[in-house]
Amino acid sequence: MGPTGASDHLSALPDLLRGWLPGRRWFAEKGRPLQSVRIAARTELPAPGELLGLDVLVLAVSFADGPDRYYQLHLARRAGSGSGFGTAVIAERDDVVLYDGLHDPAVTGWLLGAIATGRTVHDLAFVPEPGVVLPTGETGTVVDAEQSNTSVRWGERSILKIYRRLSPGPNPDLELHRALRTAGVGSVAALQGAIEGTLDGEPTTYGLLQEFAAGSQDGWERAVLAVRDGRDFTADAHALGGALAEVHLALRDELGAGESDPVAMAGYWTSRLETVAAQVPVLAPHVPAIRAVYDEVAALGEPVVVQRVHGDLHLGQTLRTPGDDWLIIDFEGEPAATPAERRAPDAAVRDVVGMLFSFEYAAFHHLLSSSDTPGGGLGSDTPQSRAAHAWSTANRDAFCAGYAARTGTDPRTQDALLRAFELDKAVYQVIYETRSRPTWLPIPLTAIARTTTGPTA
Repeated sequence: MGPTGASDHLSALPDLLRGWLPGRRWFAEKGRPLQSVRIAARTELPAPGELLGLDVLVLAVSFADGPDRYYQLHLARRAGSGSGFGTAVIAERDDVVLYDGLHDPAVTGWLLGAIATGRTVHDLAFVPEPGVVLPTGETGTVVDAEQSNTSVRWGERSILKIYRRLSPGPNPDLELHRALRTAGVGSVAALQGAIEGTLDGEPTTYGLLQEFAAGSQDGWERAVLAVRDGRDFTADAHALGGALAEVHLALRDELGAGESDPVAMAGYWTSRLETVAAQVPVLAPHVPAIRAVYDEVAALGEPVVVQRVHGDLHLGQTLRTPGDDWLIIDFEGEPAATPAERRAPDAAVRDVVGMLFSFEYAAFHHLLSSSDTPGGGLGSDTPQSRAAHAWSTANRDAFCAGYAARTGTDPRTQDALLRAFELDKAVYQVIYETRSRPTWLPIPLTAIARTTTGPTA
């Protein structure tokens, strides 16, 4: 394979990656002081085509300010230069180029073929879903919109999501998709296969293959355009409520339900509230009113029914298909949550609140981006603000009505629980916006004021 062997390249790789990793869009620890990178696990795959080598690596990345994180890298090696692979190139050494193999159709073609044939290589199992026929004759291309993961698409039939940041234990994205496929749910993109292995002795999901929803429109984009153009969105919102209801009913049937202590739930929310209020002083005036709502839940006197849920639902996690159906996608759970928290059962109203809050964001996003007034005039009595409130309220009502039509239970009847979940979501968004998008901070603050003084939906 040339003058330098695989072991030489692997020994030099950790130092090379210290400079390369922070520049990747999927690297979630940007800004953290990176101390070291080591190869925690290596699976050598058969090298397809003209490759000199192909390895699936689990990288343990250490930081000065917190625990290690695991990242997945498909390390490919070819003779010659790295021209044609752009920023996927890690280094060129001794006439060999080292690069991220997911940007090489020969590599992704091998991965798809391995899933199609149910291949196992060492600890990695490539698992097809029963009866699925995959487009192994097509060429895979990386989806430009990659963020926390990397996705590879084959025409209009399949898309493979490779999880970049790995955590020991099953990924809820795969767990829930398998349950929903078993139940025959049509409001999710059909599962086609997975890549599974182990990490720290626990079963771990490395990748998920599913049907590509060709021609679909992102739900957030669709809603924002409706706000901008003054178009009615309530039919969409109603249908989306029905789609979520279908998912919730199926998850309860397939995976069961349990109970949660409302006192413990209120205690968790209060702890988060206190932590955020200490970091964001502007939240402090709202703390007593928020606590009062949490106390209402604690005083319910009976357990809260919990089940497996999406966990991070918003308009950006939905697609409207050319056939005017809604699909719910990305069941990984809240990014900031621990793996155990993402797999834990929760009240179904959590997903409902995620969507209600997203309508609020869609309504006021345009107002914020087009206004010269700090905060976009949120909370003020202007025609623009009244229109945004009206749009949000109408679609929140339509969504809840659509959900109730399918489940027989209207989320709006669970007043204390609905308001408590919405306030906890708003508190979470307060710290997120403060750190990431300060100009959007008025949206969760306005939602807190509305939720503690007026009707929920």
